[in-house]
Amino acid sequence: MTSSPPSRPAPRTEVLAAVAACVTVVLWASAFVSIRSAGAAYSPGALALGRMLAGFVTLGAICLVRREGRPPRSAWRGIAISGVLWFGVYMIVLNWGEQQVDAGTAALLVNVGPILIALLGTRLLGDPMPPRLLAGMAVSFAGAVAVGLSMSGGSGTSVLGVALCLLAAASWAAGVVAQKPALGRASALQATTFGCLIGAVTCLPFAGQLVGELAEAPLSATLNMVYLGVFPTALAFTTWAYALARTTASRMGATTYAVPALVVLMSWLTLGEVPGLLTLAGGGLCLAGVAVSRSRPRRRVAGAAAAAAAAAAEEAAQPRPRHEKAG
Repeated sequence: MTSSPPSRPAPRTEVLAAVAACVTVVLWASAFVSIRSAGAAYSPGALALGRMLAGFVTLGAICLVRREGRPPRSAWRGIAISGVLWFGVYMIVLNWGEQQVDAGTAALLVNVGPILIALLGTRLLGDPMPPRLLAGMAVSFAGAVAVGLSMSGGSGTSVLGVALCLLAAASWAAGVVAQKPALGRASALQATTFGCLIGAVTCLPFAGQLVGELAEAPLSATLNMVYLGVFPTALAFTTWAYALARTTASRMGATTYAVPALVVLMSWLTLGEVPGLLTLAGGGLCLAGVAVSRSRPRRRVAGAAAAAAAAAAEEAAQPRPRHEKAG
């Protein structure tokens, strides 16, 4: 599985990709709040299946309206792998793992994912690993550790829960790296729609649980499950795919370190969970690390400007053909 590094996109495309990445991290952060509510009434597998079904119905309707069609055959391998590992296995084991360990420990363990994405992206996709990206990831991971430690209850941690969270991180990383080459052949909407379908098929063994729990779950929990499917899945996974197609997997993985900081803020605003100083400091480090990882060296920009100026001066200094001279 190899892929050449993408050429630098045009400024407008780069801005749109950055906006898409921001939409993704905000909606993924909101998912943690919704999972906390829906997870009280739905088991891990049922919640994952309900989320995938809601996402696929939403995306399928959009595909019909846009007449998007199926992805080309060459993209199916990456879509299938990401569908099983990321849309399926990741959703199930993350929901399960968060029932075994406290939220802080889960957040800390799952944030190993961006590091695995960077390592796999460098090895399998040939992603560059510039010093700024490494430094930004180190700062963000330190922030994630601070957030995780501050949110940890210090009890309730099990070996099974730790293993599940690490499995979720590995599934996420493998799914992202598998999806990247497919986005060179299929659109973001196609990759997300059919990845969601494959994820729903992966979760089908939990269909009986979903039907039984739907009858007993409160309306608020069901609405949260639908929200998870429509916004953090259908919309956010599509904006993620759009941005991923225009940058490296390593850089996109580093961007997700903004999620813990946003979760802290949303929990504060919606759940009344006032963060401590260590939590706030950790969230600030997460955001600072993302800023560093996505920044570009000024030297490169200045060098490009100087080269352009030199080329213009050289062109102006060349003698003009006679037919271009005045008179």
